[in-house]
Amino acid sequence: MTDTSTAPARRGLLKAGAVAAGAAVLATPQVSRAQTVTLRFQSTWPQRDIFHEFAGDYVSRVNSMAGGRLRLELLAAGAVVGAFQLLDAVHAGTLDGGHGVSAYWFGRNRAFSLFGTTPPWFGNANQFLGWFYYGGGQALYRELMHDILRMNAIGFQTGPMPTQPLGWFRNPIERVEQIRGLRYRTVGLATDLFQEMGAAVVALPGGEIVPALERGVIDAAEFNNPSSDRVLGFPDVAKNFYLQSYHQAVETFEVLFNRQRFEGLPAELQAVIRHAAEASSADMSWKLQDRYSADLLAMQQQQGVNVRTTPTAILDAQLAAWDRVIARLEADNSSPAAGPFFKKVCDSQREWCRRVGNFFLRYEVSPVRSFNHFFAR
Repeated sequence: MTDTSTAPARRGLLKAGAVAAGAAVLATPQVSRAQTVTLRFQSTWPQRDIFHEFAGDYVSRVNSMAGGRLRLELLAAGAVVGAFQLLDAVHAGTLDGGHGVSAYWFGRNRAFSLFGTTPPWFGNANQFLGWFYYGGGQALYRELMHDILRMNAIGFQTGPMPTQPLGWFRNPIERVEQIRGLRYRTVGLATDLFQEMGAAVVALPGGEIVPALERGVIDAAEFNNPSSDRVLGFPDVAKNFYLQSYHQAVETFEVLFNRQRFEGLPAELQAVIRHAAEASSADMSWKLQDRYSADLLAMQQQQGVNVRTTPTAILDAQLAAWDRVIARLEADNSSPAAGPFFKKVCDSQREWCRRVGNFFLRYEVSPVRSFNHFFAR
Protein backbone atom coordinates (compact mmCIF):
# COMPACT_ATOMS: atom_id res chain seq x y z
CA MET A 1 0.00 0.00 0.00
CA THR A 2 1.45 3.38 -1.06
CA ASP A 3 1.56 6.34 1.25
CA THR A 4 0.10 8.93 -1.16
CA SER A 5 0.56 11.73 1.34
CA THR A 6 4.36 11.58 1.09
CA ALA A 7 4.85 10.52 -2.58
CA PRO A 8 4.41 14.01 -4.08
CA ALA A 9 6.88 15.41 -1.60
CA ARG A 10 9.45 12.77 -2.50
CA ARG A 11 8.89 13.39 -6.23
CA GLY A 12 9.34 17.13 -5.59
CA LEU A 13 12.57 16.51 -3.75
CA LEU A 14 13.84 14.28 -6.57
CA LYS A 15 12.88 16.88 -9.18
CA ALA A 16 14.51 19.66 -7.20
CA GLY A 17 17.63 17.56 -6.82
CA ALA A 18 17.73 16.93 -10.55
CA VAL A 19 17.41 20.65 -11.26
CA ALA A 20 20.17 21.43 -8.76
CA ALA A 21 22.42 18.79 -10.27
CA GLY A 22 21.79 20.18 -13.74
CA ALA A 23 22.61 23.67 -12.55
CA ALA A 24 25.84 22.36 -11.05
CA VAL A 25 26.77 20.76 -14.35
CA LEU A 26 26.06 24.01 -16.19
CA ALA A 27 28.16 25.95 -13.69
CA THR A 28 31.13 23.64 -14.09
CA PRO A 29 33.71 25.08 -16.54
CA GLN A 30 33.73 23.20 -19.82
CA VAL A 31 37.23 21.74 -20.15
CA SER A 32 38.27 21.00 -23.73
CA ARG A 33 39.61 17.54 -24.30
CA ALA A 34 40.68 18.33 -27.87
CA GLN A 35 44.06 17.04 -28.95
CA THR A 36 46.96 19.44 -28.49
CA VAL A 37 47.84 21.41 -31.62
CA THR A 38 51.64 21.61 -32.01
CA LEU A 39 53.14 24.31 -34.22
CA ARG A 40 56.79 24.49 -35.30
CA PHE A 41 58.08 27.94 -34.47
CA GLN A 42 61.61 28.95 -35.52
CA SER A 43 63.51 32.05 -34.50
CA THR A 44 65.99 33.87 -36.72
CA TRP A 45 68.53 33.91 -33.91
CA PRO A 46 71.42 31.67 -32.84
CA GLN A 47 70.72 29.32 -29.94
CA ARG A 48 72.84 31.26 -27.41
CA ASP A 49 71.65 34.75 -28.36
CA ILE A 50 69.42 36.60 -25.90
CA PHE A 51 67.09 37.23 -28.85
CA HIS A 52 66.44 33.48 -29.02
CA GLU A 53 65.78 33.65 -25.29
CA PHE A 54 63.22 36.40 -25.94
CA ALA A 55 61.61 34.13 -28.55
CA GLY A 56 61.53 31.41 -25.89
CA ASP A 57 59.85 33.77 -23.44
CA TYR A 58 57.10 34.37 -25.99
CA VAL A 59 56.71 30.64 -26.62
CA SER A 60 56.51 29.94 -22.87
CA ARG A 61 53.68 32.43 -22.48
CA VAL A 62 51.70 30.94 -25.34
CA ASN A 63 52.17 27.41 -24.03
CA SER A 64 51.28 28.27 -20.43
CA MET A 65 48.15 30.26 -21.36
CA ALA A 66 46.86 27.78 -23.94
CA GLY A 67 45.85 25.23 -21.30
CA GLY A 68 47.30 22.25 -23.15
CA ARG A 69 45.35 22.95 -26.34
CA LEU A 70 48.21 24.64 -28.20
CA ARG A 71 51.95 24.13 -28.01
CA LEU A 72 54.68 26.01 -29.86
CA GLU A 73 57.85 24.03 -30.50
CA LEU A 74 60.78 26.48 -30.49
CA LEU A 75 63.66 25.98 -32.94
CA ALA A 76 66.80 28.07 -33.42
CA ALA A 77 67.92 29.71 -36.67
CA GLY A 78 68.97 27.14 -39.25
CA ALA A 79 67.04 24.25 -37.72
CA VAL A 80 64.71 24.22 -40.72
CA VAL A 81 65.71 27.26 -42.81
CA GLY A 82 68.21 30.09 -42.62
CA ALA A 83 67.33 33.29 -40.81
CA PHE A 84 66.63 35.24 -44.01
CA GLN A 85 64.34 32.47 -45.33
CA LEU A 86 61.90 32.51 -42.39
CA LEU A 87 59.13 34.49 -44.09
CA ASP A 88 59.18 32.25 -47.15
CA ALA A 89 59.02 29.13 -44.96
CA VAL A 90 56.07 30.48 -42.97
CA HIS A 91 54.32 31.51 -46.19
CA ALA A 92 54.76 28.03 -47.65
CA GLY A 93 53.76 26.24 -44.44
CA THR A 94 57.19 24.63 -44.05
CA LEU A 95 57.17 26.36 -40.67
CA ASP A 96 54.03 27.31 -38.76
CA GLY A 97 55.52 30.47 -37.31
CA GLY A 98 58.62 32.30 -36.27
CA HIS A 99 60.33 35.16 -34.44
CA GLY A 100 62.42 37.77 -36.24
CA VAL A 101 62.39 41.37 -37.46
CA SER A 102 60.51 42.91 -40.37
CA ALA A 103 63.73 44.52 -41.64
CA TYR A 104 64.91 41.08 -42.79
CA TRP A 105 62.29 41.19 -45.57
CA PHE A 106 63.15 44.64 -46.92
CA GLY A 107 64.59 43.04 -50.07
CA ARG A 108 60.99 42.22 -51.08
CA ASN A 109 59.81 45.76 -50.48
CA ARG A 110 61.70 48.60 -48.82
CA ALA A 111 58.56 49.48 -46.83
CA PHE A 112 59.03 46.34 -44.71
CA SER A 113 61.83 48.16 -42.94
CA LEU A 114 59.40 50.89 -41.91
CA PHE A 115 57.88 48.23 -39.64
CA GLY A 116 61.21 47.31 -38.08
CA THR A 117 63.98 49.86 -38.54
CA THR A 118 62.19 53.13 -39.21
CA PRO A 119 63.74 56.56 -39.77
CA PRO A 120 64.50 58.14 -36.38
CA TRP A 121 61.40 60.30 -36.18
CA PHE A 122 59.97 58.11 -33.41
CA GLY A 123 61.29 59.04 -29.98
CA ASN A 124 61.69 55.37 -29.08
CA ALA A 125 60.43 51.92 -30.07
CA ASN A 126 57.52 52.06 -27.63
CA GLN A 127 56.17 55.05 -29.56
CA PHE A 128 56.48 52.97 -32.73
CA LEU A 129 54.36 50.25 -31.12
CA GLY A 130 51.84 52.94 -30.19
CA TRP A 131 51.61 53.93 -33.86
CA PHE A 132 51.40 50.30 -34.97
CA TYR A 133 48.49 49.37 -32.69
CA TYR A 134 46.70 52.71 -32.30
CA GLY A 135 47.87 54.93 -35.16
CA GLY A 136 46.99 52.84 -38.22
CA GLY A 137 50.26 50.98 -38.56
CA GLN A 138 48.81 47.49 -38.28
CA ALA A 139 46.41 48.10 -41.18
CA LEU A 140 49.29 49.33 -43.35
CA TYR A 141 51.41 46.33 -42.36
CA ARG A 142 48.62 43.96 -43.38
CA GLU A 143 48.15 45.86 -46.64
CA LEU A 144 51.82 45.27 -47.42
CA MET A 145 51.85 41.64 -46.29
CA HIS A 146 48.52 40.52 -47.76
CA ASP A 147 47.44 42.87 -50.53
CA ILE A 148 50.77 43.93 -52.06
CA LEU A 149 52.99 40.88 -51.55
CA ARG A 150 50.27 38.23 -51.21
CA MET A 151 52.14 36.53 -48.40
CA ASN A 152 50.30 33.76 -46.59
CA ALA A 153 51.45 35.07 -43.22
CA ILE A 154 50.10 37.13 -40.36
CA GLY A 155 52.34 39.06 -37.98
CA PHE A 156 52.46 41.06 -34.76
CA GLN A 157 55.00 43.65 -33.69
CA THR A 158 56.40 43.13 -30.20
CA GLY A 159 59.39 43.93 -28.01
CA PRO A 160 60.60 47.55 -28.10
CA MET A 161 64.39 47.67 -28.52
CA PRO A 162 66.64 50.47 -27.29
CA THR A 163 68.67 52.50 -29.78
CA GLN A 164 71.18 50.24 -31.49
CA PRO A 165 74.88 51.07 -31.25
CA LEU A 166 76.85 52.27 -34.25
CA GLY A 167 78.73 49.05 -33.70
CA TRP A 168 82.13 47.38 -33.58
CA PHE A 169 85.21 48.73 -35.33
CA ARG A 170 88.75 47.41 -35.59
CA ASN A 171 90.11 50.97 -35.46
CA PRO A 172 88.71 54.10 -33.81
CA ILE A 173 86.41 56.17 -36.01
CA GLU A 174 86.29 59.91 -35.46
CA ARG A 175 85.38 61.55 -38.78
CA VAL A 176 82.55 61.19 -41.27
CA GLU A 177 85.09 60.61 -44.04
CA GLN A 178 86.12 57.32 -42.40
CA ILE A 179 82.71 55.82 -43.23
CA ARG A 180 83.43 56.08 -46.96
CA GLY A 181 84.63 52.76 -48.36
CA LEU A 182 84.13 50.98 -45.02
CA ARG A 183 82.86 47.41 -45.42
CA TYR A 184 80.03 47.53 -42.90
CA ARG A 185 77.35 45.03 -41.88
CA THR A 186 73.79 46.13 -41.27
CA VAL A 187 70.26 45.30 -42.49
CA GLY A 188 67.04 47.03 -43.49
CA LEU A 189 66.88 50.70 -44.44
CA ALA A 190 70.20 51.15 -42.64
CA THR A 191 71.79 49.58 -45.73
CA ASP A 192 70.47 52.48 -47.82
CA LEU A 193 71.60 54.94 -45.16
CA PHE A 194 75.20 53.72 -45.00
CA GLN A 195 75.42 53.37 -48.77
CA GLU A 196 74.34 57.01 -48.96
CA MET A 197 77.24 57.79 -46.62
CA GLY A 198 79.66 55.91 -48.88
CA ALA A 199 80.05 52.60 -47.05
CA ALA A 200 80.18 49.23 -48.77
CA VAL A 201 77.30 47.51 -47.01
CA VAL A 202 77.03 43.76 -46.43
CA ALA A 203 73.79 42.26 -45.06
CA LEU A 204 74.44 39.19 -42.88
CA PRO A 205 72.33 37.28 -40.33
CA GLY A 206 73.45 37.43 -36.71
CA GLY A 207 75.38 34.15 -36.58
CA GLU A 208 77.57 35.05 -39.57
CA ILE A 209 78.77 38.51 -38.51
CA VAL A 210 81.66 37.73 -36.14
CA PRO A 211 83.26 35.12 -38.46
CA ALA A 212 83.12 37.66 -41.30
CA LEU A 213 84.68 40.32 -39.08
CA GLU A 214 87.36 37.90 -37.90
CA ARG A 215 88.29 36.91 -41.48
CA GLY A 216 88.45 40.52 -42.61
CA VAL A 217 85.49 40.16 -44.98
CA ILE A 218 84.01 43.23 -43.26
CA ASP A 219 85.70 46.09 -41.40
CA ALA A 220 82.92 46.96 -38.97
CA ALA A 221 79.50 45.74 -37.96
CA GLU A 222 76.48 46.34 -35.81
CA PHE A 223 74.07 43.73 -34.53
CA ASN A 224 71.91 45.08 -31.75
CA ASN A 225 72.87 45.12 -28.06
CA PRO A 226 75.61 44.31 -25.52
CA SER A 227 74.16 40.93 -24.46
CA SER A 228 73.84 39.60 -28.02
CA ASP A 229 77.19 41.08 -29.04
CA ARG A 230 79.00 39.57 -26.08
CA VAL A 231 77.68 36.02 -26.54
CA LEU A 232 78.25 36.17 -30.30
CA GLY A 233 81.92 36.97 -29.65
CA PHE A 234 82.35 40.55 -30.89
CA PRO A 235 84.82 41.47 -28.10
CA ASP A 236 87.15 38.72 -29.36
CA VAL A 237 87.56 40.27 -32.82
CA ALA A 238 87.14 44.03 -32.27
CA LYS A 239 87.72 46.32 -29.31
CA ASN A 240 86.11 49.63 -30.29
CA PHE A 241 82.41 49.66 -29.50
CA TYR A 242 80.49 52.83 -30.39
CA LEU A 243 77.21 53.62 -28.66
CA GLN A 244 74.45 55.83 -30.06
CA SER A 245 73.42 56.01 -33.70
CA TYR A 246 70.51 57.07 -35.87
CA HIS A 247 70.79 54.15 -38.30
CA GLN A 248 68.46 51.92 -36.23
CA ALA A 249 67.25 54.14 -33.43
CA VAL A 250 63.91 52.32 -33.31
CA GLU A 251 63.25 48.62 -33.88
CA THR A 252 60.89 45.91 -32.66
CA PHE A 253 60.54 42.17 -33.11
CA GLU A 254 58.04 40.51 -35.41
CA VAL A 255 56.11 37.35 -34.52
CA LEU A 256 54.93 35.54 -37.66
CA PHE A 257 52.41 32.75 -38.23
CA ASN A 258 51.19 30.98 -41.32
CA ARG A 259 47.91 32.73 -42.01
CA GLN A 260 45.88 29.59 -42.70
CA ARG A 261 47.17 27.86 -39.58
CA PHE A 262 46.47 30.93 -37.45
CA GLU A 263 42.99 31.57 -38.80
CA GLY A 264 42.17 27.87 -38.45
CA LEU A 265 42.67 28.05 -34.68
CA PRO A 266 39.73 28.71 -32.33
CA ALA A 267 39.23 32.37 -31.48
CA GLU A 268 40.48 31.90 -27.92
CA LEU A 269 43.79 30.43 -29.12
CA GLN A 270 44.22 33.24 -31.62
CA ALA A 271 43.74 35.59 -28.66
CA VAL A 272 46.42 33.71 -26.69
CA ILE A 273 48.89 34.22 -29.54
CA ARG A 274 48.10 37.94 -29.73
CA HIS A 275 48.11 38.59 -25.99
CA ALA A 276 51.28 36.59 -25.44
CA ALA A 277 53.00 38.97 -27.86
CA GLU A 278 51.89 41.89 -25.68
CA ALA A 279 52.91 40.19 -22.43
CA SER A 280 56.33 39.12 -23.68
CA SER A 281 56.85 42.60 -25.10
CA ALA A 282 56.54 44.14 -21.65
CA ASP A 283 58.65 41.44 -20.00
CA MET A 284 61.42 41.86 -22.57
CA SER A 285 61.58 45.61 -21.94
CA TRP A 286 62.15 44.85 -18.23
CA LYS A 287 64.59 41.97 -18.66
CA LEU A 288 66.88 43.82 -21.05
CA GLN A 289 67.42 46.58 -18.49
CA ASP A 290 69.23 44.08 -16.27
CA ARG A 291 71.06 42.09 -18.92
CA TYR A 292 72.19 44.80 -21.34
CA SER A 293 73.60 47.06 -18.64
CA ALA A 294 75.45 44.22 -16.89
CA ASP A 295 76.95 42.87 -20.12
CA LEU A 296 78.13 46.30 -21.25
CA LEU A 297 80.02 46.75 -17.98
CA ALA A 298 81.45 43.22 -18.17
CA MET A 299 82.80 43.75 -21.68
CA GLN A 300 84.36 47.03 -20.64
CA GLN A 301 85.82 45.89 -17.33
CA GLN A 302 86.71 42.26 -18.08
CA GLN A 303 87.29 42.02 -21.83
CA GLY A 304 89.13 45.25 -22.57
CA VAL A 305 86.46 46.77 -24.81
CA ASN A 306 86.78 50.51 -25.46
CA VAL A 307 83.22 51.79 -25.12
CA ARG A 308 82.97 55.08 -26.97
CA THR A 309 80.24 57.56 -27.93
CA THR A 310 79.61 58.10 -31.62
CA PRO A 311 81.00 61.52 -32.65
CA THR A 312 78.36 64.22 -33.13
CA ALA A 313 79.53 64.89 -36.68
CA ILE A 314 78.67 61.31 -37.67
CA LEU A 315 75.22 61.57 -36.03
CA ASP A 316 74.54 64.79 -37.96
CA ALA A 317 75.71 63.16 -41.18
CA GLN A 318 73.34 60.26 -40.57
CA LEU A 319 70.35 62.61 -40.22
CA ALA A 320 71.30 64.42 -43.43
CA ALA A 321 71.65 61.06 -45.21
CA TRP A 322 68.22 60.00 -43.92
CA ASP A 323 66.69 63.04 -45.65
CA ARG A 324 68.16 61.95 -48.99
CA VAL A 325 67.25 58.28 -48.56
CA ILE A 326 63.63 59.02 -47.62
CA ALA A 327 63.18 61.50 -50.48
CA ARG A 328 64.59 59.01 -53.00
CA LEU A 329 62.48 56.08 -51.81
CA GLU A 330 59.29 58.16 -51.66
CA ALA A 331 59.91 59.34 -55.23
CA ASP A 332 60.35 55.82 -56.64
CA ASN A 333 57.45 55.48 -59.08
CA SER A 334 58.55 52.15 -60.59
CA SER A 335 55.35 50.63 -59.17
CA PRO A 336 52.50 51.54 -56.77
CA ALA A 337 54.08 49.11 -54.30
CA ALA A 338 57.32 51.10 -54.30
CA GLY A 339 57.40 54.86 -53.71
CA PRO A 340 53.65 55.54 -53.34
CA PHE A 341 53.16 52.93 -50.63
CA PHE A 342 56.46 53.82 -48.95
CA LYS A 343 55.33 57.46 -48.76
CA LYS A 344 51.89 56.40 -47.50
CA VAL A 345 53.51 54.66 -44.52
CA CYS A 346 55.97 57.51 -43.93
CA ASP A 347 53.16 60.08 -43.95
CA SER A 348 51.25 58.04 -41.35
CA GLN A 349 54.32 57.73 -39.15
CA ARG A 350 55.21 61.42 -39.42
CA GLU A 351 51.68 62.46 -38.49
CA TRP A 352 51.83 60.27 -35.37
CA CYS A 353 55.34 61.39 -34.41
CA ARG A 354 54.60 65.11 -34.72
CA ARG A 355 51.76 64.78 -32.22
CA VAL A 356 53.04 62.05 -29.90
CA GLY A 357 56.70 63.06 -30.02
CA ASN A 358 55.77 66.66 -29.27
CA PHE A 359 53.63 65.50 -26.34
CA PHE A 360 56.44 63.53 -24.68
CA LEU A 361 59.11 66.18 -25.32
CA ARG A 362 56.91 68.76 -23.60
CA TYR A 363 55.43 66.47 -20.97
CA GLU A 364 58.35 64.49 -19.54
CA VAL A 365 61.21 65.97 -17.59
CA SER A 366 64.66 65.07 -18.89
CA PRO A 367 66.35 62.30 -16.86
CA VAL A 368 69.82 63.76 -17.54
CA ARG A 369 69.62 66.47 -14.89
CA SER A 370 68.28 64.15 -12.17
CA PHE A 371 70.76 61.36 -13.02
CA ASN A 372 73.69 63.76 -12.81
CA HIS A 373 72.35 65.18 -9.57
CA PHE A 374 72.23 61.79 -7.84
CA PHE A 375 74.99 59.78 -9.50
CA ALA A 376 77.51 61.94 -11.37
CA ARG A 377 79.11 63.59 -8.36
